[in-house]
Amino acid sequence: MVKIMASSELEKVLGQTDHRPYPLPAGPWVLRMRWHDLLFMHWPFPEDSLQPLIPPALKLDTFDGSAWLGVVPFRMTGVRPRYLPAVRWLSSFPELNVRTYVTHEDKPGIWFFSLDAHSPIAVRLARATFGLPYFDAEMSCEVFKDEVRYRSVRTHQGAPPARLAASYRPVGEPFDSRPGTLENFLTERYSLYSTGAANRASGAGRVRRGDIHHRLWPLQPAETEVEELEMTAQIGVTLPDTEPILHFARRLDVVAWPPSRLHA
Repeated sequence: MVKIMASSELEKVLGQTDHRPYPLPAGPWVLRMRWHDLLFMHWPFPEDSLQPLIPPALKLDTFDGSAWLGVVPFRMTGVRPRYLPAVRWLSSFPELNVRTYVTHEDKPGIWFFSLDAHSPIAVRLARATFGLPYFDAEMSCEVFKDEVRYRSVRTHQGAPPARLAASYRPVGEPFDSRPGTLENFLTERYSLYSTGAANRASGAGRVRRGDIHHRLWPLQPAETEVEELEMTAQIGVTLPDTEPILHFARRLDVVAWPPSRLHA
């Protein structure tokens, strides 16, 4: 068994809501988890280069006139449904996502282009229940003091190739982002939008939103050495030659609600 979020920790997370741009969902949460050793890598993009890649029901969210694309490696522990215990071989695994930022009815959120995970069961459950584009991958996430060494090679049958090999580490003290700043725009998102893993090409009318909740991200400045980064050819996008904006987070406790279909 793996260590899970204690009830007192969970109550503390759910009790911190002042930082949210809108209230918690009315219904009960259904999933809890802990995210570790996370690196945000973000690049600005012209809005018109990413808008065609998201469903018409969603509007691309921008900051200072730019859309943003993120590549985010981390690892998860304690992933479990409400009322059920965590199981080590199912509840803990590395994950890697490629994302941009969208809005619908004044609810800013995340649009995932892909999510790779080192857990075949979790991949299939997430595709079936949350409609997110998860893919199988061979992955490792090793921590040596402050340094994280991360490797991912997609193995999902029939899926486009994707690879990441990088080392990264924090280089400053943790801080809470302030509303109106770029780091707040890039990280404080409490909705996940999807169309279902099998319906992404025809997304109109099938978009769903799932809500999550956590405290403010405990962000730190970061640095990285990248050996391989081939995560965006799958969507026909080439990353710019400029250095990404980097943020690190050591740990975050999260709860999630089931997705619901957006109103037309």
